[in-house]
Amino acid sequence: MQFQPLETVVLNRDLPQHGLRRGDLGAVVEVYPPSELEVEFVTLSGRTAALLTLAVSDVRAVMDADLPSVRSFDRKTA
Repeated sequence: MQFQPLETVVLNRDLPQHGLRRGDLGAVVEVYPPSELEVEFVTLSGRTAALLTLAVSDVRAVMDADLPSVRSFDRKTA
């Protein structure tokens, strides 16, 4: 799948070293062909939780059946 900058994506796997969990929403910041993306994950107040270079396979597109939820982000584990 080809992603575009500013596209919202869903994390496919837990990244405990960054405090992220499968299902967290991120925004594509940059596309690095052929298979990497820079993705920013932010808190609801707009603070950056993580800015990571990920493989395209680490994320998926948002689907109509997706329902967002809220959880606390513990910066101590990130």
